[in-house]
Amino acid sequence: MVSNPEILALVALVIAAATEMIHARRIKAISTLSFGPSALPSSWYRIVPSVRCLSIALIIWGLTSLLMIQPKIHKAKAVDPNEIRHIVIVLDVSPSMKIKDAGSEGNSTRRKRAFELMESFFKRVRIEQVRLSLIAVYNGAKPVVVDTKDPEVVRNFLDGMDMYTAFEAGKTHLFDGLELAANISSEWRNDSTTVVLLSDGDTVPSVGIPKMPRSVNGILVIGVGNPAKGTFLDGKNSKQDASTLRQIALRLNGTYHDGNVKHIPSDTISSLVSVDEKSVLDQMTRREYALMAIGSSSTILAILPFLLNAFGTRWRAGINEKIKR
Repeated sequence: MVSNPEILALVALVIAAATEMIHARRIKAISTLSFGPSALPSSWYRIVPSVRCLSIALIIWGLTSLLMIQPKIHKAKAVDPNEIRHIVIVLDVSPSMKIKDAGSEGNSTRRKRAFELMESFFKRVRIEQVRLSLIAVYNGAKPVVVDTKDPEVVRNFLDGMDMYTAFEAGKTHLFDGLELAANISSEWRNDSTTVVLLSDGDTVPSVGIPKMPRSVNGILVIGVGNPAKGTFLDGKNSKQDASTLRQIALRLNGTYHDGNVKHIPSDTISSLVSVDEKSVLDQMTRREYALMAIGSSSTILAILPFLLNAFGTRWRAGINEKIKR
């Protein structure tokens, strides 16, 4: 038994070409009956025999290829360890994050707006290749979740859970959260980590900003809360301190985004967490080419008879109305 799809396709091509030659002789014998006084079909008919032969050969090649290759089993794709991205979320959980002045209508709490921003973020990354960590920061910093595969765990903490009660009351120290993020990510692969800081702002010292390890190659600082109009809390006018957050991003060579109204741009997310992947064309195997050959060739063979019947000749059998008169 011949087991080479190319040889079988070539044999089919030769047989099909031979049958087309026999078919052409038979058509020639009744050409006047089929095509009228000119005895000639439409000009495009000249390519039909070649198209039929090639289509038959491609179908044979495709079916034989599918018969010989290993069946494809659809299962969850294993993630290459070199493709894993670590995302460390540093979340400001201070009481000011409960103020309702965020969102397009200004009626959402800053914490809720932070949750909405991260929900949008998660939907635009390949979540199966992401490992998530969450750090709560207020008067100090505490790790909440470290390097989990399950985004639902992080969502539960982001979705309004009050974590400021785990800290002593005091000022917000964002640098503590960034320093803890640096410590957690220090052992991970180089250029594999993105740090996302969500806060309404803080007074930061001019020195002492944490140095990020080589594993961190992207930092995104997101501001929430109304940056123009403040709300009094404990005798202090609280609003998004955009200038401070922008300064933190600048000192860390990161990116600042005012997320009070707008979601994070897709270009920003892509630049931070994307992994180079093979193009669709590069991912195609013999199986995909075989399926394409079978599908396209079968479609051509199916519609050719209808096209030939409708457009194979300009001559139409019947009584000429002028002669009838």
